[in-house]
Amino acid sequence: MGDIAKGALVGAWTLLVGWILPTTINLAVLCFTVAPSLDGVIAATRLRPTSPIGATLLLVFSVLFGLILNAMQSPLYRILEGYLLWPQPLYLRRCRRHQALRTALDERLQLLRLEREAQRRSLQEHEQETLQRLQTSSELEQWRNRDRTRGLIQRALLQEQLARYPVDPDQIAPTRLGNAIRRFEEYGHDRYRLDTQLLWNELNAAAPEQARRQVDTARTSVDFFVALLYGHAIVTVIALGSLLAAKADPLPLIVTATVAAALIPVWYRTAVVATDDWAAAVRALVSVGRAPLAHALGLALPKSLVEERLMWTLVSKFTRIPYDDPAVALDRFRRDLEPQDTPPPGTPGPC
Repeated sequence: MGDIAKGALVGAWTLLVGWILPTTINLAVLCFTVAPSLDGVIAATRLRPTSPIGATLLLVFSVLFGLILNAMQSPLYRILEGYLLWPQPLYLRRCRRHQALRTALDERLQLLRLEREAQRRSLQEHEQETLQRLQTSSELEQWRNRDRTRGLIQRALLQEQLARYPVDPDQIAPTRLGNAIRRFEEYGHDRYRLDTQLLWNELNAAAPEQARRQVDTARTSVDFFVALLYGHAIVTVIALGSLLAAKADPLPLIVTATVAAALIPVWYRTAVVATDDWAAAVRALVSVGRAPLAHALGLALPKSLVEERLMWTLVSKFTRIPYDDPAVALDRFRRDLEPQDTPPPGTPGPC
């Protein structure tokens, strides 16, 4: 019962902070700025939070819309990541743009590292060739002199920007948020060939509770800013639409729409930065959850990393595609079941 209560509290906390709280903020902005400007609209007067009816409706609508946003979080994220409702030409153009930005960041950091190493030791021939190429590259001309004046902390910030991109250039997404999320979605596959997208539920079921809680808590911050972003977009639309209402005071509506629209890119960038904790939590989940996952699947984690990568590749194929004869290659990684692992009669065993 204690574990169930803890799980319920964590789930309620992520829902409350991630979706209901920002919804309450946006509804309060509407009530305090837009509603008073619509004196001629009876419904607007009733919705004012200063009245008992308005306060009750504010609470009810906050919970209701927060639950709706939580249920719609997958498509909401996909729009911001660039996977949904994006025209194909725009999608491809933005992907090429971010590929160029990632390459430039990588080369800028590589140039700074080689120049620093050149002051300490003699560079090898291939390093000298790379250094000369980067020092004469026209693509880096706008950054070279500025980067050389950066301190250690500013250079670390450049490294953070690069770290928000996937390791594999083919995984580049068309938006900053898409790339920031894609970097840890591909982490398990890049390091261990463990497809965390395919085996996410299994990984969550086997991983330690603390690791799972860290992922949920870290994602809550990103959910908060995403919900705030969409709410501000709706506030902007409603405020501009209210300008057409009769007897509406235009000044508060214009100010509200302007401020809300100006804050949208701020919340977006903040959501991108907030993915750093989310990425660290997912990396920890993969690192500490691999062994329990293998054990739960009836497999023995190999000592060799090469063998482990092969094992997770076979597990992913076994899960993704129908069974065929080559799947028996997974037998070499199966472990002997211990007495406590033996399922009761009629219960399907591990793969």
